[in-house]
Amino acid sequence: MEFLKTLFTIVSLTLGMVLVSCKPEIQREYMMEPCPEKDTTSVASKLQMLKEAGFETFVYEDEATGDSVVMQQYFIAFLKKGPNRSQSKAEADSLQALHMGHLGKMYELGYADISGPFGDDGDIRGITIYNVPTLQIADSLAHMDPMVQAGRLQIEIHPWWAAKGFPLR
Repeated sequence: MEFLKTLFTIVSLTLGMVLVSCKPEIQREYMMEPCPEKDTTSVASKLQMLKEAGFETFVYEDEATGDSVVMQQYFIAFLKKGPNRSQSKAEADSLQALHMGHLGKMYELGYADISGPFGDDGDIRGITIYNVPTLQIADSLAHMDPMVQAGRLQIEIHPWWAAKGFPLR
């Protein structure tokens, strides 16, 4: 449990820095690199690229700004307590390290955009947002997680729509 608290603290601090790092006053104070420029790829180009890759999309017209926003279907995997949580501390720690490696690999390969634990001790332990074209691919990748294979976690996946390329803030 102490390991998870430490991990959560590290993830929270890192995420906090990322979330505020696009504010110019924070960039100046901490001498950070400027945030990437806004994506200027045309709506038609984005839609065509996503369609060719097999993604579900639609265009949302923002009445307040007049912008056309490309919406993409992602898949949120809820990582829930699994039926087999009887591992020793050493086994659980080893599985946690393998779990973190799996999530890191999913991010590196571009299959997952963000992952993180929840801050309470509830049945839902965390989430991963998969950036893949189908539920079947997301499900397959989520079930490759060593924690899931060991039964320590189980997966519940739902389709989720979000604006393509918009950062967290």
